[in-house]
Amino acid sequence: MPTDKELTGRIIGAAINVHRELGPGFIESVYESALAVELDLLGIRYERQKTIEVFYRGKKVDEHRLDFLIEGRIVLELKAVLSLEKIFFVITRSYLKATGTQTGLLLNFASMPLTIKRVSPEDLNYLSSNSSVPEFLL
Repeated sequence: MPTDKELTGRIIGAAINVHRELGPGFIESVYESALAVELDLLGIRYERQKTIEVFYRGKKVDEHRLDFLIEGRIVLELKAVLSLEKIFFVITRSYLKATGTQTGLLLNFASMPLTIKRVSPEDLNYLSSNSSVPEFLL
């Protein structure tokens, strides 16, 4: 079984192939479908639009919908926006918490080149002290 680092390397390679072929300008769902084709070609197992239940004090309070859960251990969040907002990192971190996983990738297909950010549950490096994200979201 490949390590998370090896697997994320393969996922990033697949995303680069999609970005190289399609370029920026499509909506997120186009990149999601194309990336699913690439992951299939690589034999990487994934769940697409995976519903994750969110619990509070042992009670289900809502659900998240992940773009991809790769091999049951890597959260993959796709965007097609002008630039990544800090809130996207906070949301991806919440997906990690809800799934109990340690590794996430945030990809923005609308940028040139493809923007690739790794996200971990404890990583706050993307948030500066002058962050526009309210402290309670951290």
